[in-house]
Amino acid sequence: MRISELRMLDIVNIKDGRRLGPIKDLDLDLERGVVKGIVVPGASRSWVFFGGNRTEDITIPWDRVKKIGVDVILVDAQGLPDLNSDPEHH
Repeated sequence: MRISELRMLDIVNIKDGRRLGPIKDLDLDLERGVVKGIVVPGASRSWVFFGGNRTEDITIPWDRVKKIGVDVILVDAQGLPDLNSDPEHH
């Protein structure tokens, strides 16, 4: 599977079935040649100064990736920061 194909898959938390969104990026260890984690968009935070929103990306460690299927990537996100506080995405 190619990285471009991974980016098309939804990420789902196996603990509660919540959709966490698509892969935004990969965290790589270039010296060892391994994937350290997958980066997903975090919950929106308001910009008080500019009146806009920004998201803080969350890295899910690679050892939390439990299964990569044809449609989804299943992860164990228990104990990680709130990945998406928008109720429309639950």
